[in-house]
Amino acid sequence: MIAFKVVFWLLIFGVCYTYILYGVILYIFSTPASKSIDSTENDLPTVVHIIAAFNEAEIIETKIQNALQLNYPKHKLKTVIIADGSTDATVERIKQYADITLLFEPQRKGKIAAINRAVEFCKDGDILVFSDANTMLNQDAFINIMRHFFDPIVGGVAAEKKVLAEKRGIVRGEGIYWMYESGLKKLEADFHSVIGAAGELFSVRRKLFKPLPENIILDDLMISLNICRKGYLVRYEPAAFALESPSLTLADERIRKIRISAGAFQALGMTTDLLNPFKFGKISFQYWSHRILRWVFCPIAIPLIFILNSFILTREGGYIFQLLYILQIIFYSLALIGWGMTTFKKPVRNIFYIPFYAIFMQIAIWKGFLVNLSGNASPLWQKVNRQYDHLNGL
Repeated sequence: MIAFKVVFWLLIFGVCYTYILYGVILYIFSTPASKSIDSTENDLPTVVHIIAAFNEAEIIETKIQNALQLNYPKHKLKTVIIADGSTDATVERIKQYADITLLFEPQRKGKIAAINRAVEFCKDGDILVFSDANTMLNQDAFINIMRHFFDPIVGGVAAEKKVLAEKRGIVRGEGIYWMYESGLKKLEADFHSVIGAAGELFSVRRKLFKPLPENIILDDLMISLNICRKGYLVRYEPAAFALESPSLTLADERIRKIRISAGAFQALGMTTDLLNPFKFGKISFQYWSHRILRWVFCPIAIPLIFILNSFILTREGGYIFQLLYILQIIFYSLALIGWGMTTFKKPVRNIFYIPFYAIFMQIAIWKGFLVNLSGNASPLWQKVNRQYDHLNGL
């Protein structure tokens, strides 16, 4: 029984470390990175803004207007939209704008194939900036990003993702999740380096970009990790942000999370060298804490904690185990209520929604693992329904 108790407490410590103590450690040992802001227009690097778009006719003109209004010297900025495989009016609408470079081939191979082709086509540009067709950027985003690149050790810059969510149901959950992720990215950057940029808006030195295999699912994660593997740092810039509408339904959000989870496991399998702390130091510490423990350890530990708690309680009892068991029952009950209210599109308070979304994420991780294990993960993004009313007014 002692062995079961030891394992039980180690599992609890591991989960608490992953979601709480890791952030505390980063905060204690972090030092905010300095930014070069005393620069003139002549000092700014040349930029190629690459936008991958597939059947985005509904929002593409709003995106183009947003891109053309960015506060950056026009002679140093080139905007390229690659719309391979699009079958709606996306291509025709892009053609109306002379200031936009359009790349199009009828065959659709996936986002990373499109990115590889766009980078190969654009021979110029010191910095490559990638953003999604369905996200809008703040006007000073590029100015705020580029000041980091005056430091030669900086290989990339991750921007902030903001989700424009309503105050009910699944459409709010992603916003809560990204508030947590954004805070963690800032702490990681101040500690050493971000190890996973959000694909909605991130940038990289052109000389560091390495074409990825066309079966890659999470291009943003792999590009970020490759920068770190080369000894460069990825900074975080909260004053550069991408605004995105959330998924409209629970089913749509489930599709996204499972695919992202499958891509995360794919990336973990391709970057096992980062597990070596003797070679990568701080990056390895962050990789273990943020990636391995969250994606591999916690999905196993969380249900196992409940199972062990039940076993110990029935065999031996004890007030502390009774309390922990009751707390878990309450947590899962709140999650179940949150699921029911979300499913039936009822207003959900955070006391129900946060437990629900936490369990929702763990289930998605398990399903993503199985999808990756089966080899059926596709690099082709399955579009989900989104509400663009918020974005059209920006």
